[in-house]
Amino acid sequence: MTAPRYHINLSWSEADQCWTADVPDLPYCSAHGATPEDAARSIQVAIAQWLQIAMEDGDAIPPPRYKPGSSSRAA
Repeated sequence: MTAPRYHINLSWSEADQCWTADVPDLPYCSAHGATPEDAARSIQVAIAQWLQIAMEDGDAIPPPRYKPGSSSRAA
């Protein structure tokens, strides 16, 4: 089974002084790093762990819906 491809937001956090990454379709799925590349690698691990825990708990895996620039999260 191929993992869904989720949109990732990557941005600099002035408050935390690091790069942050989050996945709008996966609640509380986020990561950080010293560089954009570090944050991007870390969020891939976080996505895999989020999906694994959801499957183990029998939770539904949300489909990728977020589209940047849209006012709605639904596709």
